[in-house]
Amino acid sequence: MKLLIIGDTHDNIANIKHVAGFAKEIDADAIIHTGDWCHIKSFEILKEYNIPIYSVLGNGDIDPELSKYFKESEEIGLGGLKIGIVHRQREIKKYFMDKKLDIIFSGHHHSQSDEIIEGTRLIRPGALENNINFAIFDTKTKMVEFVKDDQI
Repeated sequence: MKLLIIGDTHDNIANIKHVAGFAKEIDADAIIHTGDWCHIKSFEILKEYNIPIYSVLGNGDIDPELSKYFKESEEIGLGGLKIGIVHRQREIKKYFMDKKLDIIFSGHHHSQSDEIIEGTRLIRPGALENNINFAIFDTKTKMVEFVKDDQI
């Protein structure tokens, strides 16, 4: 499966639309959002692209409508992998301490990284707030590709 990993969109509708169009072009099977939508309109716009969305709440999600759809952490299975999603990296132990996950996606820092922390892979996709920074993850090869605004 090809996953588009985004986060920290902070209501930047233009960047959300741009990346969602890219997701359609590459036939992404799902979108993972690591939180900080801010308002429900950002989520509603992304839903229009008809790609399954898995997401969590972030510290900047001020619209109470978002909590009808998302919680602070999420565990999902995609492409044979056990995946955790959380906004803040410091909350990994709180939500996933005794879980055997293959990978965790997180946001908050607005930076891109791929590292192993206590035996679990952690990927941060970057942010869509001011620039276009995101990641593409292939569940079959377990390869991550970071995309920066100057590449698309």
